Amino acid sequence: MNKIIGIDLGTTFSAAAFMNNGRPEIIPNAEGGRLTPSVVAFTSEGRQLTGSMARTQAVANPERTVASIKRRMGTDYRVEIDGKKFSPPEISGFILRKIREDAEEFFSEKIEKAVVTVPAYFNDNQRQATIEAGARAGLEVIRIINEPTSASLAYGLHRQDVHYVLIWDLGGGTFDVSVLELGNGVFEVKAVGGDTRLGGDDWDRRIMDYLARGFEKRYGVDVRKDRTALQRLKEASEKAKKDLSITEAVDIRIPFIWKNKDLEFSLSRGQFEDLTGDLLKKMVEPTNRALADAGLAPPLINRVVLVGGSTRMPAVQRLARELLGKEPCQDLNPDEVVALGAAIQAGILAGKIKDVVLLDVTPLSLGIETEGSLFSGIIKRNTTIPVTRGLIFTTAKNNQTQVDIHVLQGERLLVSDNISLGKFELNDIPLGARGEARIEVTFRIDANGIFQVKAQDLYTETEKSIRFNSSPRLTGDEINRMIEEARIHAGEDQKRKEEIQIGIQAESMIQAARVLLEEGKDTLENADEDEIEKRILSIKTCLSRGEYQEAGAKITELKEMLEVLSATVERKKKVKAVRVS
Repeated sequence: MNKIIGIDLGTTFSAAAFMNNGRPEIIPNAEGGRLTPSVVAFTSEGRQLTGSMARTQAVANPERTVASIKRRMGTDYRVEIDGKKFSPPEISGFILRKIREDAEEFFSEKIEKAVVTVPAYFNDNQRQATIEAGARAGLEVIRIINEPTSASLAYGLHRQDVHYVLIWDLGGGTFDVSVLELGNGVFEVKAVGGDTRLGGDDWDRRIMDYLARGFEKRYGVDVRKDRTALQRLKEASEKAKKDLSITEAVDIRIPFIWKNKDLEFSLSRGQFEDLTGDLLKKMVEPTNRALADAGLAPPLINRVVLVGGSTRMPAVQRLARELLGKEPCQDLNPDEVVALGAAIQAGILAGKIKDVVLLDVTPLSLGIETEGSLFSGIIKRNTTIPVTRGLIFTTAKNNQTQVDIHVLQGERLLVSDNISLGKFELNDIPLGARGEARIEVTFRIDANGIFQVKAQDLYTETEKSIRFNSSPRLTGDEINRMIEEARIHAGEDQKRKEEIQIGIQAESMIQAARVLLEEGKDTLENADEDEIEKRILSIKTCLSRGEYQEAGAKITELKEMLEVLSATVERKKKVKAVRVS
């Protein structure tokens, strides 16, 4: 069997690893480095550069250089260079191709398969884009694995007794928090959280803005408007951030950044932390939410693991201690640990590693639209995957031969407050009264977090399914917003759901009353018919005024009346039948 390598496709740096005599090892790139910059560039002659060479020439060629493309995965974004447009999977494909080619040179054999890591909070579309990037690079992505899970594999935490681990993964462009139950060879992800728009790049940008504002105050020029100067500013800021992780202050100097003017400033660690305090606070809420979803308090967490180069910042480590009450674990290189874990997963899939089970979760609830524009969840947020789950639904109208399956993702009770993933139709349903049909809607999510929806008429076995290759473009911010809004509006949503259900009950009861009036027109007393009409009008009046509780009570009264009159009508029909016979 050809080698399967593990790849950490990162925002700023990527890395690859393989299993060597039972241990994961980093695969060096062609330049001899252990990390490959996730940068792609095109020269004026049209030559493509990837990795270190692309990063080195970025200052002189910023308009043809692309970095941090991972933040755009799963979106419609296109980067245009010399009139040609490139999608995020294309740019990521160039990076993965270099990693593959470097690995082939290292092993002197062809590499065709890989395990690729993604942030735990990547949605279906972002995962699909990652698989597409692999295909463009000539790699079959045989498994997508969440970065925090990969890191826990590298630490070997599954070999210990059962315990709880919280992992922070703060890379160049994304922040993940995962709570796992590990031990005896089992990895079970209990909950995930995070922000795919929060990473080391944001800390760099604060230094960039600080330096640019200071220079503009001195010389009246915003150097960020010049692309070459901006790139030099970015590189200096990134270096300053790294230096401030090991020293209390840095001197930053960029000669001739504008005409004959130099940029010269000093920056202390305290100033840096003041500039970025709000970014640090953004890590708190996803962490608390993940703990709440897992049903755990900080004292129950046995270990805290920090992953990603940006966790080297002292402020991040201090926050972990304050928030979680544990000294964070950083025994392995945070830039390499995810790739090492991916190599272990590759070894598991290749059958070289036994007795390890990985159980990840889905980050948002999935379901369909039901009568009254209500969202009916089928797979709940933080459900362990892979998973197959279904519910049985029915028709909302008489003689309905078709149902529209509207698939949604979110946490709110109303369809309008969730994200639409797509629609498809199930046809050829047999004629019948409303509520007679039995339609099973089944969601299947695979180990990569990619899902398929199937609808089947259980009477005729007619079915229709759809595989979601283009789900919504949800960013981490949007996912966080949806979950937070669901929490804030839970009471309001529940009230609205109850009101909608009362409306549905009213419609059903009024229809039943109409049927009884038609069937009992020869047996009902005029006074009874008038009373039914009166009660129908009373229900409609309450609904028009928004008096839902009152409407609910009147629906119950009408239901009780109809039950009595139905029995009366049925009894009179039987008596009449006996007399005729």
